Amino acid sequence: MSSSAGNQVRASHILIKHQGSRRKASWKDPEGQIIRNTTRDSAVSQLKALRDDILSGKAKFDDLAARYSDCSSAKRGGDLGPFGRNQMQKPFEEATFALKVGEMSDIVDTDSGVHIIKRTG
Repeated sequence: MSSSAGNQVRASHILIKHQGSRRKASWKDPEGQIIRNTTRDSAVSQLKALRDDILSGKAKFDDLAARYSDCSSAKRGGDLGPFGRNQMQKPFEEATFALKVGEMSDIVDTDSGVHIIKRTG
């Protein structure tokens, strides 16, 4: 392992944007029609249901990310690749670094929307 191993993580995520998101458009909703009509509570409920499906084994994280995430990383199953400190929004960074490899977060709020994060490296 390199000396910087503890300074970088790799993660995948599922992002659901909502009315309070700083950018109300995504690859699957370019005009933001759905996002503008999605409350934060609704986005959280959707993410919780997806998280439950993953935890119960009904679905795989990367499949759900590809289908439901508002992030362009959806085409990679939510994979964001490796990143270090100060490269992501603070709540996202803190949640990711707190996870062990293979663990999945609870709901994480950022300016982008609400996320569930899976640490993959």
